[in-house]
Amino acid sequence: MAWEDSSFRDRAEAGWHLAAHLHRFKPHHPVVLALPRGGVPVAYEIAEALRAPLDLVLVRKIGAPGHPEFGLGAVVDGARPQVVLNEDIVAQLAVPPAYIEAETRRELQEIRRRRKRYLGGRRPTDIAGRTVIVVDDGIATGGTVRAALQALSRSHPAYLVLAVPVAPADTLDQLRSQVDEVVCLLTPEPFYAVSLYYDDFTQTSDAGVITLLHEAQTWSREAAP
Repeated sequence: MAWEDSSFRDRAEAGWHLAAHLHRFKPHHPVVLALPRGGVPVAYEIAEALRAPLDLVLVRKIGAPGHPEFGLGAVVDGARPQVVLNEDIVAQLAVPPAYIEAETRRELQEIRRRRKRYLGGRRPTDIAGRTVIVVDDGIATGGTVRAALQALSRSHPAYLVLAVPVAPADTLDQLRSQVDEVVCLLTPEPFYAVSLYYDDFTQTSDAGVITLLHEAQTWSREAAP
């Protein structure tokens, strides 16, 4: 998908332009899911344009025993939380099932804490049978969004869309099998970092996320099925 410029002014502008490419989904009454925190300002513009409910998809990594930075998989928030594991690595490291169960419980607790902080404990949107648009402010390696998409697909959405302003083409190619459609405005080659394609890439604050999610409730209630 071509983009006439080499960068976006900020996340809101990126979301506004993405929304123009996603407007065709409005009759399907989609759900917009943002990866916090940077994905929320982008997703807000899309959800407002489509008058669609805006929710979060929270992802927490499950680290290897003694090496928490080395991911075995991830826990993904949702009406039916899912665990996505790299079974080859789990088998190679002979990770005990009890360890994975304990880490899953711990990360789910953290997900619930963050959901309460951002959304006041509002229950995750049930996406079964819905058109779902997953949004981030950009993708580099795609590890987090890949886990989110794999988990969300298990909740049986009717149609799953990944929408991002910028990402490397090879990463998108790896993610296409996880979704029904990819919408991306800018695929620079070579790709260096998401931040380089924004004039303003100031970190999104928790307060900013909470404000946008609260404002989105105005039309989210109207969009409820």
